[in-house]
Amino acid sequence: MLLAGDVGGTKTLLGLFERQHPRPVSLAVHSYATASFARFADILDAFAGDLKERVTVEAVAMGVAGPVVDDHATLTNVGHRIAAAEVGARFGARQARLLNDLEAMASSIEVLAADELMTLQDGTPHANGSRAVIAAGTGLGQAYLHRAVDGWQPVPTEAGHADFAARTDRELELVRMLRDRYGRAEVEQVLSGPGLLNLHRFTHRGAECPVVQDLESPVAPALVSQAALGGRCQWCAEALRMFVSAYGAEAGNLALRTMATAGLYIGGGIARKILPAMTTGSFIDAFRAKAPLTELVAQIPVHVILKDEAALLGAAVVAQRL
Repeated sequence: MLLAGDVGGTKTLLGLFERQHPRPVSLAVHSYATASFARFADILDAFAGDLKERVTVEAVAMGVAGPVVDDHATLTNVGHRIAAAEVGARFGARQARLLNDLEAMASSIEVLAADELMTLQDGTPHANGSRAVIAAGTGLGQAYLHRAVDGWQPVPTEAGHADFAARTDRELELVRMLRDRYGRAEVEQVLSGPGLLNLHRFTHRGAECPVVQDLESPVAPALVSQAALGGRCQWCAEALRMFVSAYGAEAGNLALRTMATAGLYIGGGIARKILPAMTTGSFIDAFRAKAPLTELVAQIPVHVILKDEAALLGAAVVAQRL
C-alpha cells in the first residue's frame, strides 16, 4: 500500500494507493482544511481515524506547499512543520519522502490520460526538450522536468516568490500598489487566489464592487472570477483580464527559463475554474509575446491539467518508485 499527500495552504489531500505500473490506483482519498488543525500530526491522526482500519503502508510521498530541505518542510502560508521520517513512522512505512507540491504535480504528467488535459496551443513538442509546470491556487508554484536517460526528473522551484515583472503602464501602477502594501511586488501577489483579490483592489480603487464586498471571505476569489465571467462587474472583469494576461506572460517566462520545448503544463484550481477566460486568446498572446523568441514559444505545446488531484497522483507515482 502507498500513502500519498498533497498538503496545501487551504486543503490537504491524503490518499491510499495500490501499486500498478505506470499509474497507481486510488483506493481512498480524504480532504482536510489545513488551517483547521494546529499541527500536521493532527491531520495524520484524523486520516488514520477516517480509514476505520489499520493499513500496512510500504512507502509515503507527500507534496507540500513550501520549500523542502532534507525531507523537512514548513508550509509557506500556514506554518505547519512536516518531517518525512515522522510521517513514515506514524504509518510504519519503510520509505518516506517530502517533495515540493509542484514537484509532485510534475510527477503526474507522464501518467495523465488525454482527457485529463486541455490544449491551449498545439505547438510541436521537441523530442529532447524539457517540460515545465505552473500552477496558481492559494499560492503560485512552478517546476520543470528535465529529460534524463531513465525518464523525467522533476526539479522544484520557489519561483512564485520571485519579483513580479510589469509589462505595461497599467501593471507598473499595480506594482506601485503592491510595493506600498507589501514592501515588494512578487509574482504570487498577482497570480494566486489572494493575487486576484489584489487585482480586485487595484481595479476597484475609488469604486464600490456590486458583487464582492468582503475580500476577507474565503470564497472572495471565486466570487470575483464568477462576477467577471458573468459580466456582472466591469472592474472584476478587468481584474480577471489582467490576471489571465499576467499568467500567460509568466508561463512564457517559465518556458524560456527552462527551455520547455516538450510542453508547458498549467495546473492548480484557478485555471480549471476560469477556462472560458483562459481560452479567449489573451493567455496565449501573452505567452508568445517574447520577441525575439516569439517563434520558439509559439512552437511549445501548452496544456491545462484538468485532473483536480494531479499533485496527489504525482505523489503516489513518487511513492511507488521508492
